[in-house]
Amino acid sequence: MKAVIKVGGKQYFVAENDEIFIEKLDANPKDTVEFKQVLMLDGKVGTPYLENATVTGEVVKNGKQKKIRIFTYKSKDKSNRKTQGHRQPYTKVRITKING
Repeated sequence: MKAVIKVGGKQYFVAENDEIFIEKLDANPKDTVEFKQVLMLDGKVGTPYLENATVTGEVVKNGKQKKIRIFTYKSKDKSNRKTQGHRQPYTKVRITKING
């Protein structure tokens, strides 16, 4: 079974045994999480969500993604060159079961 779920304002296309990186959740590793906002399940489309459809997953780990570099630059002005960085926190989840 395949499904489209909505988590943290983003949509993810998932199948069983997939591992996805989502916005950080308040859950510890080996905790079970349930996603109730299922948008599509094997071709059935909800308006906006499907009723009685859930996706269950197991938290693998919490962490931070690789650092990205942000450069701010104005041409012909050497005093305003600066570098910033950002690491987005994430939760890695393994999809264990799709009910619907």
